[in-house]
Amino acid sequence: QVRLVESGGGTVQAGDSLRLSCQGPRPTFRSDIVGWFRQPPGKDREFVGSISWSTGATYLIDSVKGRFTISRDTAVNTVILQMNSLKPEDTAVYYCAADEFGGSSWSEYDYWGQGTQVTVSS
Repeated sequence: QVRLVESGGGTVQAGDSLRLSCQGPRPTFRSDIVGWFRQPPGKDREFVGSISWSTGATYLIDSVKGRFTISRDTAVNTVILQMNSLKPEDTAVYYCAADEFGGSSWSEYDYWGQGTQVTVSS
């Protein structure tokens, strides 16, 4: 069973930074892809980006490119979502998820964390 735990959310001002962490057990071939999703208030969950444990390759959606980065620390089985230049529209509950293949749809992921709230005020 892959269990993920997110941390690092909070309330910040526009332009500030936050660092979200997603920690889980040692990744296996069944959970190579770790994805980040977010769900703004009253909206559907949306894909933010992903990283491959095995290769380190990352993908980010256009709206966060240049502001967000995804990295991994294999020593502590943690994936980091570094969020800079935050905007009010980034306000959402952020989730990490893991899957063997993963993609941009939340339904493709088998394992999820509990979510962490990020609130950006203007």
